[in-house]
Amino acid sequence: MTFSADSLTPLEWKFSQVFGERAPGEDVQEGDVITTIGFEKSGDYLAVGDRSGRVVIFERSESKDDSLLYDSRKDLEQLDFAPARHPTFQYKTEFQSHEPEFDYLKSVEIEERINKLKWCATHSGLLFILSANDKTIKQWKVKDHKVKKVKEMSPIPVLCPENVLLAEGSFTNEEESPSIAHSCHLEWTEKLAQNHSPYQDTHARIGDIEGASRARCRKVYTHAHDFSINSISNNSDGETFISADDLRINLWNLDVSEQCFNIIDMKPSSMEDLTEVITSAEFHPAHCNLLAYSSSRGLIRLADMRQAALCDHGARILQHGESRGPKSFFTEIITSISDIKFLNDGRHLISRDYMTLKLWDMNMDSSPVAIFKIHEYLRPKLPELYNNDCIFDKFECCTSGDGLHFATGSYSNLLRVFPDGVGSEGGVIIGAGTTPNRRPLHQATSRHRRSSLSNLTRGFYRHGHDSSSNELSCNLSSKLLHVAWHPTSNLVACAAENSLFLYYA
Repeated sequence: MTFSADSLTPLEWKFSQVFGERAPGEDVQEGDVITTIGFEKSGDYLAVGDRSGRVVIFERSESKDDSLLYDSRKDLEQLDFAPARHPTFQYKTEFQSHEPEFDYLKSVEIEERINKLKWCATHSGLLFILSANDKTIKQWKVKDHKVKKVKEMSPIPVLCPENVLLAEGSFTNEEESPSIAHSCHLEWTEKLAQNHSPYQDTHARIGDIEGASRARCRKVYTHAHDFSINSISNNSDGETFISADDLRINLWNLDVSEQCFNIIDMKPSSMEDLTEVITSAEFHPAHCNLLAYSSSRGLIRLADMRQAALCDHGARILQHGESRGPKSFFTEIITSISDIKFLNDGRHLISRDYMTLKLWDMNMDSSPVAIFKIHEYLRPKLPELYNNDCIFDKFECCTSGDGLHFATGSYSNLLRVFPDGVGSEGGVIIGAGTTPNRRPLHQATSRHRRSSLSNLTRGFYRHGHDSSSNELSCNLSSKLLHVAWHPTSNLVACAAENSLFLYYA
């Protein structure tokens, strides 16, 4: 169980929603696997990216339902004393963000897979979102527009051309009264007043105005990264953002896509001297001049853009004291940080490596404030994890809006939620699924080792062990890599292959 800071009342996590759940025996399409998720700052929208380059947006739906449930003033007044409902979401729209490309200069295929999504500030009801694959970042504008729906097909009066009416009058008796007075056709106007015409046609009756959303690509930021983009982060100034790959971090202006500033460059003069790569980067939530980035050596660097144009020198380093001791081949790999997140207080941040989740204080650079163990039982199995590439899995982490709880994923589609101040063995384990401890029904597929620059810093070789993942104590083929916490509510979204699960407390 998890406990709040104000009382010892446990927070009971319950299943809320699921999108894209597979039927028993249904195979997962490779393109439908979720690769990134993220909430909008207000919490009213949730975006999901997948391997096929699509971005799916969900919209908070409970506000629309409440307007139908509560009509009287008395019912609305009772809402002030009623417990807050957890947010629920519904499908809003989706669009194709990236397409597969081919770099002819380097003879390399660029996948359409969405690596990262970041929401930008909203303006006048318009939604702006950044999406990135390995090489290109795009800014999308999502706008609601009204769509007129055909209600029914029925005959309606049609205005007759003037020459048709004149031709009709030419066949009438000459003794009849003239049909034109003061340049107006009396016969025409009378028939229009009676909502009747001698010439009728079948036309569509328009009604039932419906709302829809349309996404348009506003900016394309490209030709700035030689390696795969692993992070994008918006600045608190609302005008700039950073993008990071294995060796460089670039600073962009949201309105300028033709140029960027390289603020961090870790590329050595000779690639043989490469010792570490950048794994994640994040802007400070309040100070627009501060940013943090992590490396494959388990280091977190805090950089100040006011001190120098190139921020990789003179940055403050947060490093765990244990990492300074002797290291083995596997300990160097598992100390690599896969994700970092600032807390809203601006003083603390969390980092996720392969085995642990750590809470850091920016004023304490020698050791983390707390260490939460994720799957310590796998430590004796590191050789097997290396042989099947699982040791290179990159798990994400997230924090609650009040900074009192942290969440991350593990194998067997397990979600781990830790409260601050309870200890490394506290927290709760949730099995991703509509039922507790649900296990996926598909078979594990073979994985091919991808060529990555980060592998060069890890001494890419085998130790001679050969063991399948089925011999381990957990299901390594089912992993919860992507998690996101709602900005204002105790609601966690997590992705398990092509399924998106939401839990609330």
